[in-house]
Amino acid sequence: MDHVITVRHLRVRDRDKTLVGPVSFGLEHGSTTGLCGPSGAGKSTLLRVLVDLLPAGLARDGDLEVLGRSIAAGKGDADLRAKVVLVPQTPVVFGGSVLDNALFGIRHVMRASRQVMEERAEQALNEAGLWKEVCDRLDAPAQTLSAGQRQRLCLARALALEPAALLLDEPTSALDERSRDTVDESVAALRGRRTVLLVSHDPAQVERLCDRKVMLDPPVAAPQPVAMTT
Repeated sequence: MDHVITVRHLRVRDRDKTLVGPVSFGLEHGSTTGLCGPSGAGKSTLLRVLVDLLPAGLARDGDLEVLGRSIAAGKGDADLRAKVVLVPQTPVVFGGSVLDNALFGIRHVMRASRQVMEERAEQALNEAGLWKEVCDRLDAPAQTLSAGQRQRLCLARALALEPAALLLDEPTSALDERSRDTVDESVAALRGRRTVLLVSHDPAQVERLCDRKVMLDPPVAAPQPVAMTT
């Protein structure tokens, strides 16, 4: 079966120290996959690998393919980041209006009239479950939105790019229960239509939202040499 993303024996290293992996998995079209594992296993770091945004000093080996194309490490591929979009744990809302935020990504990758781009933004806001709440205040500052609305605005900004895959890094961990439920509903509505990789520390959330899960175990520390005595 064709995969949107295929990872084979992927590791992240800091010099000789393994920080993540090795891990292998594939994301099928339209699937929602939970990326699970204990704190320190490197779940967020792995997401950064998938968009080629590893911090300086870290390296990865193993194979990464997106839509059948091999992705070399450290190339800063902007085209990749328009196809595989990372939505971080803390909502990043830019200065400007709600509509400006929804348009932010596509303005940089799409050559079209303002009307066409606004129509795409409206579709994305609908898909993120936010349109009915903001359609009468698109010109309002995005900073006036609640935490849950900001997270769904970030989701809409990503969806407007028509990505091949969405990477969601603990999208509800910083939210109150009511906001968490609304974001959960938005993610659930993507199931079967978008390819999603969801990092979550909540097994119940993974059970609710995901078709399958990938377990990421902490790397095994290399054994320490035994001191010889005489």
